[in-house]
Amino acid sequence: FSLTRHKLTILYPEWASYTLGVFVCHSCSGLHRNIAQISKVKSILLDPWSSSELEFMDSLGNNACKAKYEQIVPAFYYCPTQKDCMLLRDQWIRAKYERKEFVCVERQEPYSAGYREGFLWKRGRDNGQYLSRKFILSEREGVLKYFNKHDAREPKAIMKINTVNATFQPTKIGTAHGLQITYLKDNSTRNIFVYHEDGKEMVDWFNAIRAARFHYLQVAFPGTPNSELLSKLSRNYIKEGYMEKTGPKHTEGFKKRWFTMDDRRLMYFKDPLDAYARGEVFIGSKENSYTVLPGLPPNIQGYHWLFGITIVTPDRKFLFACETEEDQKDWIAAFQTVISRPMMPQEYAVEAYFKHKP
Repeated sequence: FSLTRHKLTILYPEWASYTLGVFVCHSCSGLHRNIAQISKVKSILLDPWSSSELEFMDSLGNNACKAKYEQIVPAFYYCPTQKDCMLLRDQWIRAKYERKEFVCVERQEPYSAGYREGFLWKRGRDNGQYLSRKFILSEREGVLKYFNKHDAREPKAIMKINTVNATFQPTKIGTAHGLQITYLKDNSTRNIFVYHEDGKEMVDWFNAIRAARFHYLQVAFPGTPNSELLSKLSRNYIKEGYMEKTGPKHTEGFKKRWFTMDDRRLMYFKDPLDAYARGEVFIGSKENSYTVLPGLPPNIQGYHWLFGITIVTPDRKFLFACETEEDQKDWIAAFQTVISRPMMPQEYAVEAYFKHKP
């Protein structure tokens, strides 16, 4: 009908909320149904539409609703895309239309106050059991910390906010609300896996961490445009998955390991939920003699998977094998993304640390 042609020439969504006046994709239409008291959804192509509903949709649309419901979205608040996990998208929709958090600034206090305290289920480092732990985020102290006992005076771990990263990992952790928090301990990456039954609670923690990092970076790098700082508040991993690896002499058998490409750190683990990596490799830029090649050098033995990758660094070659050709292509593309990016001044210090690490 005419409304379809008028509104959908660019976006092509096939669903619409006829009580809010917005067009949505199929995936988000299901999330809108979760707030049926506010948002009622119809198919643009399959459902009947009354003339009054068409007029209402024509009078609003996504731009008008965005102006109404996103008046004061904090700069640090993570606005999800269709690639993000279900929890982030669900809570974004609820925050916008159900709780109206971006119309009333007082409703943003849970993640913008600079201090947050609460209990999360944390995976044990050694036994894999999830136990309730008290977490405190203090922007003033510049730390996130947790306590093994509810009445403990001393924290079990203190994570400096300048190295903290948080990323949702529902598939890896096995729960829809699973969050992976990493930080640097003695310049090595430490992983913590947490969740909360309440999705809002989990997303509030995520945005509180982003807020604390945003304000830290504003102080640490004065004069830097906010647009540049926002990309550094939290990051998803460039790639994760299994590969086989061999040792530095290339004579020992290849072993299957879980690999994580986090910015310029390539880490490998025996298990995806390990607290510490078995090893970390710094991946620099092509200007600094880092390259990635398909295949393995001749006469290499001990690998089961057939699709090899060689990473050449100024000091040595790292050899990996992938199970499928598609995996090989994906990993090579991920490495190329990093290698083709010039190194930042602070990354040279990280590279120097890796070179002199015992």
